[in-house]
Amino acid sequence: MSQSHQRASLPGCPSCEEPLESGDRFCGACGYDLSAVPAPPADRPTVAITPPARHPATPDTGTPTPGPGTPDTGTATPGSGTPTPGSGTPLGGPSEAGAVQWPAASEVDSSDLPAPTHRPSDLPGTDSGGRPLPATTPAPVSSAVRVDGPDAERRGGGGDFELAAPDPRQAEHAAAAAVPAGGTVCVACRSGRVDTDGYCENCGHAQPRERDHMERELGTVAAVSDRGLRHHRNEDAFAVSGTALPDGSPAVVAIVCDGVSSASRPDEASAAAAAAADASLLESLPRGTHPQQAMHEAILAASEAVNALAQGPGRATEHDQHRHQNAPACTLVGAVVAGDLLVVGWVGDSRVYWVPQDRAHPPARLTEDDSWAAQMVATGLMSEAEAYADERAHAITGWLGADAYELEPHTASFKPDRPGLVVVCTDGLWNYAEAAAEMAAAVPSDAYERPLHGAQVLVGHALDGGGHDNVTVALLPFAVPSHGAGSACPAG
Repeated sequence: MSQSHQRASLPGCPSCEEPLESGDRFCGACGYDLSAVPAPPADRPTVAITPPARHPATPDTGTPTPGPGTPDTGTATPGSGTPTPGSGTPLGGPSEAGAVQWPAASEVDSSDLPAPTHRPSDLPGTDSGGRPLPATTPAPVSSAVRVDGPDAERRGGGGDFELAAPDPRQAEHAAAAAVPAGGTVCVACRSGRVDTDGYCENCGHAQPRERDHMERELGTVAAVSDRGLRHHRNEDAFAVSGTALPDGSPAVVAIVCDGVSSASRPDEASAAAAAAADASLLESLPRGTHPQQAMHEAILAASEAVNALAQGPGRATEHDQHRHQNAPACTLVGAVVAGDLLVVGWVGDSRVYWVPQDRAHPPARLTEDDSWAAQMVATGLMSEAEAYADERAHAITGWLGADAYELEPHTASFKPDRPGLVVVCTDGLWNYAEAAAEMAAAVPSDAYERPLHGAQVLVGHALDGGGHDNVTVALLPFAVPSHGAGSACPAG
């Protein structure tokens, strides 16, 4: 319906409030189309509100201010205008007789709990029917969490009700307390006991293995081992230690082993080999055994320890019947710093690198791999680049294990004439820094003073490169008298 017939009754333009004359269809000031103004409603009913009698105890203090915790009851507040029952909208208006002075609600406490809710008995006044508010004593408010401690009764803890589910904080402490002494609590749910199979009895979460990431720093030697990004477990192992030679001078030992993934229980093989070699060196060096001979004997001791793993009936296949049908096996590489002598020993394709502290001098690789690629290069059948690009490059030709061919431990002695860093590592690292120059570039400049930090950086280098294999590296700073010049070279 057109609204043009109603324009004469408008006192002014709805847009700019310019006074209008009878019959105007457009505002003379702003051009507003007056025919677009909707017609007013035909009826405007009113609701008579009779203010209730003023409560005798309530002083007239002006406009009421609802407390932040006031419940929405739909009560008409004198002096607030037309009430809107149940709307929850704060009401306000000019001060009138009978206005309620709302007590200020307390602020949140230190635990950020909300302020307590006002109860009707807290507020003087009347309800929507004009009746005085009840003055009953409120019942204690339940906290929903049992209060414990010497002041529990004073804080109203006796009125608690039982939760539908236990308080997770209490459940955690109760379950942890139920774990027997010496047991392990799950790192996921923080309440269940970890069974011998490495899984939580409560939530079933697999627990991180201790060998997933290992670090150790011992004086002037440090080592780091990591599972990597692709393997489900860490099959590498290391041992670092120190002892004294008969003349009282120190000797530092680092052993790194890499489990052969295609063999049974490679993680056990590497751990057994590292522990046996380390123990052998710590026994023979203080007796005055030449470090190179001691390294040879240590490799033989490690081999015997790995062979012993295959002697148990059914042990080689009971854990993985579909993949591993052969004996446990691993590689080994080690280094001993004793006085002015550096001795290395190895079986397999783990390596030792020499990185001079003064980077102006060239680095060197001190070991030769027992691998298919190394054999191809040694026989002149392939160049090094061609051999290591072949998919058979990392097939090893020497290892420790009951099914190994004739064991041939390799040892070598060096007398470096300048300070440097000895890098002992598995192929999980040197795959990402194969050449000696590449390894030296990956070693941080402060690794000589901070070997643990240097080992951490090298493991990170492998992980950044893809982390396709387990990564283990040990760093041994080598110090010599300041006289002399030259690079690392074989002794004798």
